[in-house]
Amino acid sequence: MEFLPDSWSTLWTLETPVLELLARGAFMYLGILFLLRVMPRRSGGELATMDLVMLLLVTESATHSLGDYSSLADGFFLILTVMGIDYAVNALSYHVPWFERLVSSPPLPLVLDGKLQRRNMRREFVTEEELNGLLRAHDVDDLSQVKRAYVESEGEITVVTRKDGDRNRAGAPRP
Repeated sequence: MEFLPDSWSTLWTLETPVLELLARGAFMYLGILFLLRVMPRRSGGELATMDLVMLLLVTESATHSLGDYSSLADGFFLILTVMGIDYAVNALSYHVPWFERLVSSPPLPLVLDGKLQRRNMRREFVTEEELNGLLRAHDVDDLSQVKRAYVESEGEITVVTRKDGDRNRAGAPRP
């Protein structure tokens, strides 16, 4: 049984070519981002899609650097690549409107002026019972009280009522 590595320097040297690590990180980030973009919004939970992608890839990269790679530098470089791409995607989506529309979903209406938008509900797998339960949590007893209800890009459902016009987030307590 060995307690120490033969050479500490091998832990910190890159074993995989830098361009390969960059390509792996970029393709995985953008591939997962694309797949999550075409999935129903509620599948991702409360995280923004880009945050979820980064979280998944950083944890996966860290796992490999702790076990599969014999070099910590490979795992660290891959994590740095994923974080750099995430930063670039966030910066681009902030500064370039068409890029924001490409990577983020606009709010999708579930209720417009008290009328259910069944096509959008099917698209997001929101049942009428589920929507009614959410509305009851916002003290809304009648669908005609709802001015608008949306599935936001992060997957949460927001409700705008007719009686006071304020915007209430799903799961948030009413003031």
